[in-house]
Order: sequence, then structure tokens, then C-alpha cells
Amino acid sequence: MVGTILKGLSRVRWHELTHAYGSAEEVPGRLSRVAWGDALTSASALSDLGLWLGELSVFDATAEAVPFLWDLAVTDAVASRAGVVQLLMTILEQANPPRLDVQYAAHQAVLDGRGLADRLADDGDPAVQAAAQDLMAAIDNHACAACRPAGP
Repeated sequence: MVGTILKGLSRVRWHELTHAYGSAEEVPGRLSRVAWGDALTSASALSDLGLWLGELSVFDATAEAVPFLWDLAVTDAVASRAGVVQLLMTILEQANPPRLDVQYAAHQAVLDGRGLADRLADDGDPAVQAAAQDLMAAIDNHACAACRPAGP
């Protein structure tokens, strides 16, 4: 597992991205704590990520983080997988009206993981399974101003 999850994390220019409270340079460290931390460490780091990336709005760092969140959600060794899936749903529900391009990118990153959500809906962990089923319903019914196809 080591070396396969969060692959490419160091290639993202996090210091150039923003989240709810400013620079996103600490996002990789929190993603790593979710990945390799014990239950308490993982939950704490996930809480930070929730505040930074999705609870208030979505940001450019959100769109970059979503593929890594999907990676964490499907890795059995991650302690807080159900919480990761719930964060993905929170991201899909949030907006950024002044930055519809950012909102679109963040939402598309979640929508692109639909196949992974389907796989998680059959997970052995009931909490992951329930969160994934909720996320699949949200993905299947998603319609927002940023994601609607342009009219003719």
C-alpha cells in the first residue's frame, strides 16, 4: 500500500492554491494523516480538510484534492473511509457562485468517481457502504448552475 495511495500528491503546487482559510500548503500533510494515521489522527485530519475544502464553499484546492480523497475512500487500510465519502458528498453539495469554474471543477472531480462510489456501495464496512449509497444518489441526482450543460 505504501507508495501507491496518494501517488502524485507532491506534483500538485499546493502553495499556489487556496482553501477556506488561505494557502492550501498544509493540505498534503492532512491527506497523509488521513491515509496513514490511526483512527483519532485520521478523523482529526479529515475534520480539518472538511473545514478547508468543503463545508463553507469549494475552492481550487478542493478540485485538486478530490482525486486523492477518492484514493483514500477505496483504500481499506484508511481508518476514516466513511468520513472521506461523506466529505466527497459535502463537496458535491457546496457552491462557489463567484467562481463557477472552480465549483464546476470540484463537482466534476466528485462526479468522475461515480464508478468508485458504486464499488464502495458493496463495501464490507456498513458505514462506508451507507455513505457510498448516499453519495451515489447525490451524484445521480446532481444538478447545479455550474454543472448544467449550456443551452442551445
